[in-house]
Amino acid sequence: MIRVALADDHELVRMGLRVLISREPDLDLVGEATSGAEALALVAGERPDVLLLDIRMPGMDGLETLRRLPLAEVRVIVVTTFEVDEYVVEALRAGASGFILKGAAPGELVRAIRVVAAGEALLSPSVTKRVVSMFARTVAPSPVPGLDQLTEREREMVAWVTTGRTNDEIAAELVLSPATVRTHVSWAMVKLGARSRAQLVVLGVRAGLTPP
Repeated sequence: MIRVALADDHELVRMGLRVLISREPDLDLVGEATSGAEALALVAGERPDVLLLDIRMPGMDGLETLRRLPLAEVRVIVVTTFEVDEYVVEALRAGASGFILKGAAPGELVRAIRVVAAGEALLSPSVTKRVVSMFARTVAPSPVPGLDQLTEREREMVAWVTTGRTNDEIAAELVLSPATVRTHVSWAMVKLGARSRAQLVVLGVRAGLTPP
């Protein structure tokens, strides 16, 4: 059972998410919050596996809340109406595991919860392309601490992660087992100090890594 929490100041949004989650036998809604401070308390008290977090909330916004969350204990999907590059990049830098728009199809949001709960990153292809494109336009490749510690295979895995592919998709592309890909990606995250797989995307793009 995947324990899910919601943090959004709009009752209608929470109601829609509540109904959606209640229909899934493997998802359990453990609490709701209407502000950043409530979200921090909710995570501390209920210890959900996944938190659906809005960016725009009164007081402490979603980005500041994300920075204060214990990301070793909870995975965060940023759910927002804003498909703005700065929000996406800042959310990923702060350690979000996924980014999805409120207008996404119900099935897409449910899939996002399951993917993130399993330890993957969830970035829609359009969002991933926007992030990579923005970095390519505005940020020159720069040194990333720990990059020289990566093996050639780990560097290759980080390069593939920047495309937004899951472990299974990378494994299929390279004819490897998903477990092998997962191991290399995990070690790369440790060596680079990435708090989430999505944050690994930012580091990989910053380092200028691209698949062969």
